Amino acid sequence: MALINAQTSGVFVIACTPFRDDGAVDTASIDSMVDFYFDKGADGLTILGMMGEAPKLTQAESIDITRQTLKRSADRPVVVGVSAPGLAALGELTKAVMDMGAAGVMVAPPASLRTDEQIITYYRNVVETVGPDVPVVLQDFPLSTGVQISSKTLGQIFETHPGIVMLKHEDWPGLQKITDLRDAEAKGRRRVSILCGNAGVFLPEEMQRGADGAMTGFAYPEMMVDVCRLARENQYDAARDLFDAYLPLMRYEQQPGLGLAVRKYVLAKRGAIASAAQRRPGAALSPLAVAEVETLIARQERRLAQA
Repeated sequence: MALINAQTSGVFVIACTPFRDDGAVDTASIDSMVDFYFDKGADGLTILGMMGEAPKLTQAESIDITRQTLKRSADRPVVVGVSAPGLAALGELTKAVMDMGAAGVMVAPPASLRTDEQIITYYRNVVETVGPDVPVVLQDFPLSTGVQISSKTLGQIFETHPGIVMLKHEDWPGLQKITDLRDAEAKGRRRVSILCGNAGVFLPEEMQRGADGAMTGFAYPEMMVDVCRLARENQYDAARDLFDAYLPLMRYEQQPGLGLAVRKYVLAKRGAIASAAQRRPGAALSPLAVAEVETLIARQERRLAQA
């Protein structure tokens, strides 16, 4: 399987982890979910991320899920989230998934980091732990981690560690950060791939600022695929028109603590997974919330039909 690199682009869907209603991993739904994402045009997958409920998995489950996802994905790239409280666990999981054929690993900073020096030291330790030949995605998601990484600090990390080939950009507000990074590259700093998260709610603007695509888990990946394609063709009005049809549902999914429940409900409704269940602890949609989601989906379908 090809490794990700600084030129990687497109849509890498953040995959959920399917569970049965009893909390066990749903292996059958892993296959149907992988097929669903690639049938909708995804260029790659990212598994065991924050929205993949990775902290609720055992190390053995993480390895088994990776093995099955890689097998089902054939030669298409799969990035594996390996973030862990300690570097030993991070390094062990990285070795296991890279030996199985992962395209790279994603690492978010631990919440304990506060200063630029601490952040820079942490990612130096990460690269020393996984080795310089393992492609690393730096996940910059301060709304979840609480770790603020400035454009300047990111630049220092990228300059020092060529093995960090991609930024998963999820700062909010963060459009200026994309501009800062691309401006620095225009002045001679090495390029990194930038794929964006935040459920895709800023995707047209992110693409216009110079992002290479999306790395997020919105349950309609075909929209993200088409928006990125239109943006690469400089058809930004068409990209925004398409994006706007999905925006109300994306907005609803942004509710803290409820977003994964919405996403899994829609994925189950679309046949990607058998159950919307989360492993405990996890919020479920109330009957009223289900009705609201159904209304948003129906209105979305009408807008798309009219378009």
